[in-house]
Amino acid sequence: MTAKIWHPFTQHGLGQPIPEVVRAEGAILYTDDGRAIIDAISSWWVQTHGHCHPKIVAAIQQQSAQLDQIIFAGWTHAPAQQLAKGLSDFLPETLDHIFFSDSGSTAVEVALKMALGFWHNQGQDRHRILVMDHSYHGDTIGAMSIGARGVFNQAYAPLLFDVGSIPFPDQGCGQAALDALTAFCADQNNPPAALIVEPLILGAGGMKIYSPEILAEMHRICQQHDVLFIADEVMTGWGRTGTVFACEQAGITPDILCMAKGLTGGVIPLAITAATAPIYDAHFSEDRAKMFFHSSSFTANPIACAAANANLQIWQDEPVQQRIDHIIKRHHDFARQLAKHQNISAIRQCGTILAFEIYDTNGDYMSALGPALLSFFAERGVLLRPLGNSIYIMPPYCITDRQLSTIYSVVEEAIDHFA
Repeated sequence: MTAKIWHPFTQHGLGQPIPEVVRAEGAILYTDDGRAIIDAISSWWVQTHGHCHPKIVAAIQQQSAQLDQIIFAGWTHAPAQQLAKGLSDFLPETLDHIFFSDSGSTAVEVALKMALGFWHNQGQDRHRILVMDHSYHGDTIGAMSIGARGVFNQAYAPLLFDVGSIPFPDQGCGQAALDALTAFCADQNNPPAALIVEPLILGAGGMKIYSPEILAEMHRICQQHDVLFIADEVMTGWGRTGTVFACEQAGITPDILCMAKGLTGGVIPLAITAATAPIYDAHFSEDRAKMFFHSSSFTANPIACAAANANLQIWQDEPVQQRIDHIIKRHHDFARQLAKHQNISAIRQCGTILAFEIYDTNGDYMSALGPALLSFFAERGVLLRPLGNSIYIMPPYCITDRQLSTIYSVVEEAIDHFA
């Protein structure tokens, strides 16, 4: 019997075709039937510089022939050391303790354990985690627990721990979110351990955007009440919001920052949880029971670290920010064109991410429009994966003007088709 592949976030019962991609270059995916598909969502938000960037490919090839894998507990290697040093050019000085893992969900799990360990090792019983409504932080148990409850995780509800939720600070509702956060933080009977947020934009929760001013105020409230602030920059990091990290736009430095996806240019899995000295120092002791108990077999894999080092070099050597700024301008111009359509709403942009809703009376993640739109785009040579009836565009930074124009044209065709 031949084993059958079980694809993620795919309802195989619908019988939808699954294209086979045989190679990729830049913003283009090539399928086994000879089609060229424009990757308009960076292959699920990971690709930054485009597929098979020669510098990253070369770094992987060279490293794999020298040192492929080594235990990282009690051992080290040059690619990891180089990466930790190189990140200092991109991170605030205080985020100077680098913990390696292998996915965004894991980076979040590490952050939660760091925060709880911080308080536990100081003899303080603080374990409540605060989150934002509609948030999504991954699919492992801890990450699901701090994400929005719903269809994503209802089957696993008995496994999830309770959290304190603040309203999403939608336009005009920011004060309600801040008031709720203040109330949680000021609760002396159950003081929170940490607040975790996706800064500026919620990804899988529907590409919901809030202001840098609200982000800065949430950080201030946490500081005032001695609550740790965790920034989940797994999706927002490495330029997606217009700056390398979204927190920059609010002028804040979190106590813990999670990154993955674009860390290696989106080529190979690697994640980092960066922490400040007080977080590290709370685990630093002659008592072995206070060490940080977390690892995975492939922690700081040398090949993945080499890819990440190549990514940092690309940011230093190539006009990455100019490419980002150009996409931002093109999106801004297209947003004005979208505003002429009657059956869409909530047109919004955060850096290189442009999103809107196409009208649907049952509009949410489970909207029947989602699979229909997915097929519509694929048939026209564009990879777009709507979140229900929410369409978003998040291309790699190497996207050309012609490719962007094709994406915009197909999106407008979809709006008219599904009107």
